Amino acid sequence: MRCGGIVTPDEIENAVTAGMPRAIEDLKRLVAIPSVAFPGHPEEPVLAAAALTEELLRSAGLPHVRQIPVEGSFPAVYAEAPAPPGAPTVLLYAHYDVQPAGDPMLWRTPAFEPTEIDGAVYGRGAADDKSGVISHVAALRAFQGRFPVGVKVIVEGQEEYAGERLEAFVERNPELLRADAIVVADTGNPKVGDPSVTTSLRGMGAFTIEVRTLKESLHSGSFGGAAPDALAALIRMLAALHDDHGDIRVPGLPRGAFLGSGPSEEEFRATAGVLDDVSLVGSGSLADRLWASYAITVTGLDVPTVSGAINAVQAVARARVTVRVPPAGDPKTTIEAVVDFLRQVAPWGVQVDVGDYTLGAGYLADSGGAARAALNRAMERAFGRPPRDVGAGGSIPLVSTFARQFPAAAILLFGAEDDDASIHAPNERVNIGELHRTAVAEALFLHEYASATA
Repeated sequence: MRCGGIVTPDEIENAVTAGMPRAIEDLKRLVAIPSVAFPGHPEEPVLAAAALTEELLRSAGLPHVRQIPVEGSFPAVYAEAPAPPGAPTVLLYAHYDVQPAGDPMLWRTPAFEPTEIDGAVYGRGAADDKSGVISHVAALRAFQGRFPVGVKVIVEGQEEYAGERLEAFVERNPELLRADAIVVADTGNPKVGDPSVTTSLRGMGAFTIEVRTLKESLHSGSFGGAAPDALAALIRMLAALHDDHGDIRVPGLPRGAFLGSGPSEEEFRATAGVLDDVSLVGSGSLADRLWASYAITVTGLDVPTVSGAINAVQAVARARVTVRVPPAGDPKTTIEAVVDFLRQVAPWGVQVDVGDYTLGAGYLADSGGAARAALNRAMERAFGRPPRDVGAGGSIPLVSTFARQFPAAAILLFGAEDDDASIHAPNERVNIGELHRTAVAEALFLHEYASATA
């Protein structure tokens, strides 16, 4: 091992374990900061989270730590330690911003008052992705500043709202972030204790569609039955996207196949909270549907609310539509196909306008190479069994940017989140045991990777 002393896997694991009480307290300090980087939320807490992240990285023994401006966004926190002679360099990624807490009445404990219950820390961002920050810090502390590999760390501050701004930063500053392997700590395992590496990420596209039929809304008693209702037209169009089984009807968007194992229907129903007697939608295996196929979801509607309803035929209705795209698919052509289909099925000659596009590419990893083999050994020791490959239905567009900018780098996605962590939902939590195992695995990976490339 290329460092200032002999460090064995046992010593590394013991050092991480000894540091966990401190790491948990640091996690609570970080979760207590409401670092919501969405418009309309105060900026001060986001900047406070950046400052604390900088402090934590300094405490991990990294000699060079600083905040870096990101155009149009909050600062990223960057740290580095030079590689020992002949050793590879590893880039560690996480983000310190969080989703809004939402309705406080749905939380069993206050969202920004981190609370430890039954071996877990509850609070917004405890899993996504402040656990990623802490897993990096806890792993690095084990080496007391004598790292076996070169280390670079980038922790961004607006992933949940405007992650594309860091993508542009990476494209403009490739040498700053260039590495032989990249660890993205913004995923996790299907369940606690089930070691997994995410090798497939769906891309995504989104757009807003507006339907207009009248100059203004009309009295439904006087005009209903003849006047074309924009809301009724939009409902018909959106319903046409899927057949009766829930499979997509848009031409050119076939079902894909995932080459690994996915959850059982029983596991998925329990995790997703599907109500009794309600069927799942789509066909093919769950792994195919969740990780390798297209999915179309209506994520928002601009229509009168039930409480504010009036007896009127609607002149205009809008919807936000999100499409998840398999790793090999192209988000741009996918969105074009969905929009073309909606125009084709639009009834009554209604006026259709589409805009506010968002696009992000997917990613499919190579499961071979020295870095992945080192991670397999590290995770097997930390979790007691080797990891398996899983997919993620969500999107991390930054990963495809890393892959495009650094084609020779191994990109490894794993972390302390799990499918029951309630990320982006009330009562988010991270399992402390899972965080411990993840930090151990990361520290052992740095050791194993250095040894494998010696």
